[in-house]
Amino acid sequence: MGAPSWMDKPLRVTEIFVSIQGESTWAGAPCVFVRLTGCGVRCSYCDTPYAYDGGEIMTVGEVVARCRAGAPRLVEITGGEPLEQEHCPALAQALLDSGFTVLCETSGTQPIARLPEAVIKIVDFKCPGSGVEHRNDWSNVDALTARDEVKFVIGDRVDYEWSCANVHAYNLDQRCHAVLFAPVFGRIAPRTLAEWIVKDGLPVRFQIQIHKYVWPPDQRGV
Repeated sequence: MGAPSWMDKPLRVTEIFVSIQGESTWAGAPCVFVRLTGCGVRCSYCDTPYAYDGGEIMTVGEVVARCRAGAPRLVEITGGEPLEQEHCPALAQALLDSGFTVLCETSGTQPIARLPEAVIKIVDFKCPGSGVEHRNDWSNVDALTARDEVKFVIGDRVDYEWSCANVHAYNLDQRCHAVLFAPVFGRIAPRTLAEWIVKDGLPVRFQIQIHKYVWPPDQRGV
C-alpha cells in the first residue's frame, strides 16, 4: 500500500528548525518548529513579519521527513497563521501518524475544528491592543478540548481587563488545559502583568517568551 494521499499535498514553508519551546505549558522542551508562510491577521506587535510571504513550496511528506531528521518528538506548527493554508490539517495528521506530539499555535481567527482532535491547539485570541480584536472567531471556544491552551498577549491595562472579562465570560479556565497571559515584548514590563495577576488571583498562567531572553529577540531560527 502506498503512502497516504495527503503526503503529496503542497505547503508554503518559511522555515523548519529545532529550538527550545519558548511559550505555553510546553516551555523549555526541545521542539521542532514548522513555520508556515502567510498571515492576513497582521497584529500591531507581530514579531514574525518575514513569514507574511515568500517561503518554499514543500510537500507534506517532505516536511515530515525534515522533522524526522531532528531529535525532538515534539513539533509545533506555527506561522504566520498556519490555518490559512489548506493543507495544514493534513500536515498535522501526518506528523501524528509519524509518532510526534503536535502543537499548533494559531490565532483565534481561523476554525480550529479543522485540525485533528489529537493536536494540541494553542489559540491566541487577539486583544484590543493588537488592532485586530474584530478578527476573533469566538465559536472556537466550543472546539477547545481539555488538552488545548488559550493565550492572551497583553500590552496594557485595557488589554488585561478585556482578557479577564473574556476568561470569565467563556469559563475558559474550565474549558481547556491552561489559560496563558503574556506581556507584549517591549510594550509592558513582565513584572507589571505578573503583579496584576497575583493581585486579582486569576485562574491563569503567566508566561514570557523565554527564547527572547536566551537569544537576541529578533534572531530567526530560535
